[in-house]
Amino acid sequence: MKPAIKLRDEIISGETTARAAVESALDGAEKLNDTLNAFLEIDREGALNRADVIDVEIRSQSGAVGEKSISAMPLAGVPIAIKDNICVRGMQTSCGSRILGPYKPPYNATAIERLLASGAVIIGKTNCDEFAMGSSNENSAFGPVKNPWDIARVPGGSSGGSAAAVAAGIVPVALGSDTGGSVRQPASLCGVIGVKPTYGRVSRYGLVAFGSSLDQIGVFARQASDAAAVLQIIAGRDQLDATTADVPVPDYGAELSDDVKGLRLGVSRALLGQGLNDEVRDAVEKAIEVYRDLGVEIVDIDLPHAKYAIAVYYIIATAEASSNLARYDGVRYGFRAEEAPALREMYRKTRDEGFGPEVKRRIMLGTYVLSAGYYDAYYLKAQKVRSLIKQDFAQAFAKCDAIATPTAPTPAFVFGEKVDDPLAMYLNDVFTVTANLAGVPGISVPCGLSSEALPIGLQLLGPNWSEALLLRLTHAYQSRNPLRARPRVHA
Repeated sequence: MKPAIKLRDEIISGETTARAAVESALDGAEKLNDTLNAFLEIDREGALNRADVIDVEIRSQSGAVGEKSISAMPLAGVPIAIKDNICVRGMQTSCGSRILGPYKPPYNATAIERLLASGAVIIGKTNCDEFAMGSSNENSAFGPVKNPWDIARVPGGSSGGSAAAVAAGIVPVALGSDTGGSVRQPASLCGVIGVKPTYGRVSRYGLVAFGSSLDQIGVFARQASDAAAVLQIIAGRDQLDATTADVPVPDYGAELSDDVKGLRLGVSRALLGQGLNDEVRDAVEKAIEVYRDLGVEIVDIDLPHAKYAIAVYYIIATAEASSNLARYDGVRYGFRAEEAPALREMYRKTRDEGFGPEVKRRIMLGTYVLSAGYYDAYYLKAQKVRSLIKQDFAQAFAKCDAIATPTAPTPAFVFGEKVDDPLAMYLNDVFTVTANLAGVPGISVPCGLSSEALPIGLQLLGPNWSEALLLRLTHAYQSRNPLRARPRVHA
């Protein structure tokens, strides 16, 4: 699949059609889904009907083809995949869980409304860890997603289906959600770009809640220009989400540049030490040298409270999950257990049969840290340390424009390797959770391959509202050091 911007230009110019582009994406999704299990729903009829409407609109503007058409439909005919915890009217939104199953929302998320207005075509909903809780996509009630680079390995999580769909070339762009790294970590393991915006940059209206103070809708792409184009559309204030900020959205595409000379990139050497895979360390250090060659100044920084981030995250996130998931009780929508003679028994059986083991684990942990006698010792203390992590970032960004770290501590691991060891699984997010706790934006950029030909990601973090800067750094790196290898499984 061609890059989204190139595809849009060809559709608007008449070199190809929206129908042809969408049909190609649908064919790829259907052909590869038995292998990758990336999609939970593929909407061939709806997608082709929408593509035909877009083609008619473009032909009706025959006298205005070009700049005017692009401004009116900046993603005209571009096929896109959507993580299955983002509401699309009339399409399944299961969150990878049996408790929601084939639930179809009667409304669109704000991000979806904006994508549809831009001319994008949704081809399907992608598989994910149940309620976005996981780092491997092994927690989906509908089976795991396979990594296109090696189908014996995980794609990362929780947005593994979206990452795999972009990596395999089924679609040029996709949406995911990032609560503790669920866009950036699978982007790293699948060799694509993954963007987690500043908290408040993109509306959460229509994103099924996991951790309300942490969740953000993010973007997968193979090129910085495509990521910039999608973020441009979905970013901005939304009256339906009070947490969105009234901060102007810059022209991300216009600010892309190969010139990053004079920028300062912060590196915490402590984060390149113990627990990091040697090949990941080597790849990240080489990527940092690429920036040095581009004229970027490399400065040493310290993030002293980063070592507490995993513990803090898994207290705050589970506490919020415990509260958010209380609404799934079998009464209003979704799965309801059979043969429950009383209301309390129906609640118990519905939640016991509907939720998977990882979701139950997090609900129980979250309920515990919020309970009387433990709230101050765990939840309140975690919030205080979260404030210290935010202060660390503020002090670091006084010395640098952006921070470079690994995205994940290892390349993609084999299915089953960590599923029975929750702590080992949680540590996959050790480099990503800090951005969610601090609310700052982050991007994962492919920066090399391991000796087993598995992708490795470099993470770039910036101050609030610095997505344009991070995309510029990504674009400059890709211009100098693109990942040319393709996964074994591709459309």
